Amino acid sequence: MRKFLFNGAIISAAFSGFSALKATRSGPRDWRLALLWLSWAASTAIAIGNVVDNARAVEAADE
Repeated sequence: MRKFLFNGAIISAAFSGFSALKATRSGPRDWRLALLWLSWAASTAIAIGNVVDNARAVEAADE
């Protein structure tokens, strides 16, 4: 769990999620909002994938 909390990409995705939430509450609801959430989901998925890949690589190196 600690590897997720202290990873820079995960922290960045969390802050961008807060920004997307703020834009959702205050901004217009159009196609740009959907793209904003889609890009946030993609960046979060990539960040999680990178953390998992790094953990597997460290685990494989320890063996």
